[in-house]
Amino acid sequence: MFGIGILGFQRGVAIAALLAAFLASSMAAKEQTLEELKARVPLASVGERPQLCLQIAERQLDDADKLYSTFDSEKAQVSLTDVVTFSELARDYSIQSRKHQKQTEIAVRKMTRKLNDLKHLVSRDEQVAVQNAIDRLQRVRDDLLLAMFPKGKKREE
Repeated sequence: MFGIGILGFQRGVAIAALLAAFLASSMAAKEQTLEELKARVPLASVGERPQLCLQIAERQLDDADKLYSTFDSEKAQVSLTDVVTFSELARDYSIQSRKHQKQTEIAVRKMTRKLNDLKHLVSRDEQVAVQNAIDRLQRVRDDLLLAMFPKGKKREE
């Protein structure tokens, strides 16, 4: 009876080790590099692309925030450009696929708020670039809202 308990314990440890390895590998897959995410966009289905583009835009916004706080304006500007570019791609793909429009609009709204907060923390020269990004993201939101709620069209019941 004692021997069976030890074997059961060893199997349990082995299963736990395998489970831990599986979870670690799946966590690593979720934490892909920015370049890996960018490479996945053209390979993904149109319905999956909005979410990928938003992930990239949100990461780039975090990077831009960090770079502005360390006074690395040139790299921050590159990240800010990616925020706008990938937000616009997310809009285009969500409208094209007619999927994830609401989630895309919400994510872009949150990014716009973060940019508004960031705008007040950067120098006057940098505020122009941040405001341009805010304006472009607002157009993205407007396009999404118009796609979800077209003007002049009554809902068919």
